[in-house]
Order: sequence, then structure tokens, then C-alpha cells
Amino acid sequence: FLFISDARTRREYDESHIVTARRIVQSPTGEYLVPDSEELRCVRYCVVYDCETCSLDCCEEEEEKGMNKEPALASSFLISLDAEEGTAARHASSLAQFTRWPVLILTGGYRRFSACYHFLRTQKILWMPQELDNFQLYPVEILPAKLYMGNFKQACNQQVQKDLKIKAQVNISEQPVAMFAEGGKDLHIPVPDSLEADLFSSFPAICHFI
Repeated sequence: FLFISDARTRREYDESHIVTARRIVQSPTGEYLVPDSEELRCVRYCVVYDCETCSLDCCEEEEEKGMNKEPALASSFLISLDAEEGTAARHASSLAQFTRWPVLILTGGYRRFSACYHFLRTQKILWMPQELDNFQLYPVEILPAKLYMGNFKQACNQQVQKDLKIKAQVNISEQPVAMFAEGGKDLHIPVPDSLEADLFSSFPAICHFI
């Protein structure tokens, strides 16, 4: 589902990298070695990053054959005019011919990402299947460093609260629960977990609280 490639040097990768990221290997002639192509075809999100890539655009050429609406192979990878063609962009170009979806570049590279999400840095290289199954998932970021949407388990996790610097929470459930060990503000909206539940009438109170 997610494949992360690190296009930096071996020294930089060993110092720290994004959790589960794999380092891109180069041949003696300087060419980038593409990982298992069959694995890449099954990946929905293929992300490449280097030290500090600025920006780029990805596009995908669609091929329509009859009624077949399956996504075509990502056969083109365009860099915006104001972007520098760095290591990540060059490697993404080589990966694009093996993926069913456009290859994504991490804007700002590792430098910007690690500054915002320092808790997702690691020196660990090998991951056991059980470790990946038990990996701590974080809430979805709605507004960068300001607003998140998660589940009850994440809301009560003190490590998540600390990493994301969460100071207030909106609890949308039938039962009022103290989600902060100490401090913090919370708003309880008693709404049943149902598709027919009325959330719209509570929006003014939620927006005012936020």
C-alpha cells in the first residue's frame, strides 16, 4: 500500500530516515536500481524523498481500452518549471514506469519532514511483520500542526498527544471519557455511532470550541 524510498547518501540514511523507508541503491555506473517491479505495481502510494526537494508536479497518462477503467501505468513524470531536478526527481522518473499510480515526491525532502515530524525518524532498517502490525498509527492531519482526526484509541494515547502537542479534543461519542491524563480541554458531543446520526446540529458548538 505504501512504499517509501530514501534517495540520500548511505551516511545520511544511516544517521536517520523516515520509518520503514528503504534506501535507493545505485549500481557501480551510477544508475538507480529499481526494487521488485511486481511489488511496485501493487503499491498505491510510492513516495520518494531526498534531502530538500523543492517542488514538482506528477501526472499520469490514462489509457482507455473499451470499458476498462483500471488506472494506467504512470508513464510520465513532469517536474515543474521552478523545481530543481534533484536526486528524488530523477529516481522517481525511473520508478514511474513500474507503478500503476503517479510517483510522489515529498515536498521539502527529509529536512522539512523531520523538522515537523521528528517522532517519525529512526535508524532502524529491518522490520519484522509483527512490528509493522503493531506500529503506532497517528491521526489524519487536517490542518498542518493544528487539527487532526483520529479514533478513540489515538485520542487516549498519551504518546500521540505529546508528539502532536494536542491540547484540546472533541469527543464525538455517546459516552463521556476523560482522554487527557492531566490538563487539556475537551468537548463532548453525545452522538451515536450511526450513519443516521445528526452531526450538523453540533457543528456551531464544535467550530466555536476549536
